[in-house]
Amino acid sequence: MTEIVSTNKPRPQSAARTIATIALGVVFITICAKLRVPSWPVPMTLHTLAVMTLAVGFGPRLATATFLTYLAVGAAGLPVFSGSPERGIGLAYLMGPTGGYLAGYLAASWVTGTLALGRRTLGRTLAMLAGLAVTYLAGLAWLALFVPLRDVMALGFMPFIGGDLVNIAMVATGALVLPARLAARLGR
Repeated sequence: MTEIVSTNKPRPQSAARTIATIALGVVFITICAKLRVPSWPVPMTLHTLAVMTLAVGFGPRLATATFLTYLAVGAAGLPVFSGSPERGIGLAYLMGPTGGYLAGYLAASWVTGTLALGRRTLGRTLAMLAGLAVTYLAGLAWLALFVPLRDVMALGFMPFIGGDLVNIAMVATGALVLPARLAARLGR
């Protein structure tokens, strides 16, 4: 009896390609962070758009690695965060009012990417909403350390939820087809 052994195994992504993908993802997140509407204590940015696009396009591991790299680059002092350097840089920025949202986006990268795997539009949309909920839970809990509890929803949720839902709708409906397809091609 002759046994045929297949050598057509999927090749793992090369290290150079992974690094390039993560670097491009960090640039994308940074651009989305810099496109902002100044507000206090948390600026309005396109972070949600970036995180959800990458989570759906890259999957959980690469999306999380990309956002973690973004946080590390910012913690090291590079001005990648919204409003940096004028609102602070490095660890000082991460310890400020937006730190909880940034931690929430890190968790959302994993949650959204995991829940979106193999799903169609509705499933990806629900995955993004779950990721957004994680972001808000972390962000609002952290923000409560900086503003009176009675003001947390008014300052950290109400001004942002409408825009975040529009961002999710854009990713879900394919308004970002090219970035999502590029992310999928690079990430997988």
